[in-house]
Amino acid sequence: MYHQLISEQRSQIFALLQKKTARKDIAAIVGISQATLSREIKRNSTPSGKYIWTKAHDMAMERRRRTVSNSRLSDELVWRIKEYIVNDQWSPRQISGYLRVNEGIRVSHQSIYNIIHDDPTGKLAGHTRHQMKYRHHPKGGHLPVKDRVSIHERSKEVDGKRFGDFEMDLIVDPAQRAILTLVEKSTNMLLMRKLPFGKQSKPLAKAVRRLLLPYKDRLKTITTDNGPEFAAHKDITKWLGVPVYFADPYCPWQKGAIENTNKLIRQYIPKKDSFENYTDKRIMAIQKKLNERPREKLNFSTPKCEFFKHVL
Repeated sequence: MYHQLISEQRSQIFALLQKKTARKDIAAIVGISQATLSREIKRNSTPSGKYIWTKAHDMAMERRRRTVSNSRLSDELVWRIKEYIVNDQWSPRQISGYLRVNEGIRVSHQSIYNIIHDDPTGKLAGHTRHQMKYRHHPKGGHLPVKDRVSIHERSKEVDGKRFGDFEMDLIVDPAQRAILTLVEKSTNMLLMRKLPFGKQSKPLAKAVRRLLLPYKDRLKTITTDNGPEFAAHKDITKWLGVPVYFADPYCPWQKGAIENTNKLIRQYIPKKDSFENYTDKRIMAIQKKLNERPREKLNFSTPKCEFFKHVL
């Protein structure tokens, strides 16, 4: 293990190096291993290769400030933070907020980012959303959806604050297999199902009915895009008693909740993956993961917790 040196030890190293003392002897005099000495000289020398103890100490202290401040975090807490990242894919801000709100533990999200940056294996970074190079490509070249109702006719009360407003979309794989996604705007609660019949509008409408029927009395609106897969929107309205509104073409920000949620889903289901490899059970597990992530928007409560406050 690398031994953290103090300024006096660094001044000793500097003086002994000036005297051309053998490194084996320097290590013995300073009271460190030869490996620690070698690493110290390598990490904290100037760009020209000179070891000057004052500069070496400044470099070491700056590095320590940039790292997690692990000296202030217990090994158990660092382990828990890594577990949240690897097992649950929580972001540093989510972890920081959750620990503060629920356990009174204060650790900055920047410190958690530093844990990720300082992981030599790269494993932690691989579990962050930033690794996903997902970009939304708006749909185009379709015939207009018949009898569509424009988002501009939707009530201004659909502002993400009241409960019961949903957004709807699909994610698709390279073979155009589809997964239906629905998000309640105020809580970010996700409902998702694999569609056995792909992007066919009638089976899709039935899937929407199955997902939302338990909450029928609380539904207020559904907003989606102009894909032909949503052509059976009138069936959804008839079965659930909820109006369906359509965003303007090429305006994904008009349904930002579902767009952002789909990006989170892609953390688990990369764009190039075939949905044949994802069972219904696995998709439900992904839904559960996302609904149990703390959200800053919810004061680091979870979508699941906040959603069921309204329906139970």
